Amino acid sequence: MEPSVPNHQDNSAQPASLGKRIYQFLLDPDVKDNLQRPIENFIAILILSNVGAMMIEHIPEVYEPYKKWFHFFDVVSIIIFTAEYVVRFALSPHQKEYVGKRFPRFSYAISPFAVIDLLSILPFYLSAFIALDLRVLRVLRLLRLLKLFRVLIPAWKEFRELNRGRTFRQHVYAMVWPSRYGGQIQIFFDLFIIFWVLISVLSVLLETVEAVHYILAVEFAVLDAIAVAVFTTEYLMRMYSCVEDPKFAKAYSGRARYAFTPGAMIDILAVLPFFLEALLHHLFDLRFLRIFRMMRLLKLTRFSDATKLVWDGIKREAGTIGASFFVMLLVIILCGALGYLLEHSAQPDKFESIPTAIYWSVITLGSVGFGDIAPLTPTGRFLASLMALLGIALIAIPSGILAAAFTDQLRMERDAIGGKIAAMMEDDNIDADEKAHLEADARRLHITHQELDQMIALAQRRRSEDRALRTEFNLGVARNDPQLALDQFRGILQQMKEIIDVSDEKLGAFISRGEIVTPMERAIYEKIVQEKG
Repeated sequence: MEPSVPNHQDNSAQPASLGKRIYQFLLDPDVKDNLQRPIENFIAILILSNVGAMMIEHIPEVYEPYKKWFHFFDVVSIIIFTAEYVVRFALSPHQKEYVGKRFPRFSYAISPFAVIDLLSILPFYLSAFIALDLRVLRVLRLLRLLKLFRVLIPAWKEFRELNRGRTFRQHVYAMVWPSRYGGQIQIFFDLFIIFWVLISVLSVLLETVEAVHYILAVEFAVLDAIAVAVFTTEYLMRMYSCVEDPKFAKAYSGRARYAFTPGAMIDILAVLPFFLEALLHHLFDLRFLRIFRMMRLLKLTRFSDATKLVWDGIKREAGTIGASFFVMLLVIILCGALGYLLEHSAQPDKFESIPTAIYWSVITLGSVGFGDIAPLTPTGRFLASLMALLGIALIAIPSGILAAAFTDQLRMERDAIGGKIAAMMEDDNIDADEKAHLEADARRLHITHQELDQMIALAQRRRSEDRALRTEFNLGVARNDPQLALDQFRGILQQMKEIIDVSDEKLGAFISRGEIVTPMERAIYEKIVQEKG
């Protein structure tokens, strides 16, 4: 009697449960292209918006007229945070940290992240049963900031792992410059800087509104001080770590070269007005420098290569663009001279000189027409009509050239990535460093991960097809291509080795009899066997 064999089911062959499929679709960080990253980003934005709303609530002039809207926003936020907590709690058995535990949901409920999520919504529900002072409730709502640790802690662990064994300066470099060592922390650092650029520029815009500045003067000053501290720290971090870049390798001369790069100059101009006004206000009235804080917008060019693409396109089409502007300049001067000739006698106060007439020519050809200067004579009006029609074509020419230059430059940059992929595939493998460089270029050119994967797959397929074509026996092509002939010879030699392997000793015994085997065939066989032995 044969022993019974237990019927073990292969769990990998079973379809995933509904809960697991929902977890993989919503929250699983190991699944590509699911909703985990968008959900995390949305929650982070909502948390920061809640903090901003709490700060504004301390300004009665702003809070009181819109009290109901602030309360509505708070209720909606609580509903979203509660739904997030419930979904994470319900799906916790499918989270890999709790798979196999006896009480996975309880284990999740007492985890730090779950406790933080609960603390962020608990004060709101407690206020329905316990009489809490409104000011205390607002302070407790700051606990929602702790939810950011759900994103920051895994990113920091990833950053530490990527930079294990590296120096402190290399850590700083990885944090502020894109590289394969930065991970999510480097992305969060960029987003943090972008956030403060937008906040500081918005405050500069609003403080020019007298009614707003009267209410928020102190808040604007505090925001500006914090922004300057953030931007100064960023500048020092970049200056300290830039020597990790081979272009700025030496300690003193490298940092000096970096200090005069466009990015570094923009960084220093973003904070210079604040320090000049603080140090020299008793000697000069430097309040006019505050408007230069708008230059902080230029810091955003570091996070987008659109301006570089445009500039590269302009340099490539400089001759054509220069020719179009030269033609435009000739037309402007000639039309201005004609306008002066035709209108000076009729209205000498308006067309008093050729430079003034050239001003009229510019605004007419540009289809602006302020109306401060207008022709009165019939011939002058006829000339103005022709100039208005001509101006459409003149403006369209450089605009079309610039648009085409930008499109061509973007296409060339994308084609260059294809060339890089082909070069990296020479060894039939793309390692981690090469993949990191490709991903950095993809982000710069706004190529998605799916598009990059498709480009890599296309390069692999083309390489396989090319290898198959080069190894295919073709006497006609091999006659004119020595490299192809050598590839074909190697392919045939490899096939011969494989035949000897699979035939075992039978082929050797057959050849040793020598009935229908030529001396050359025997010599080749013996040589291959000798090399294999």
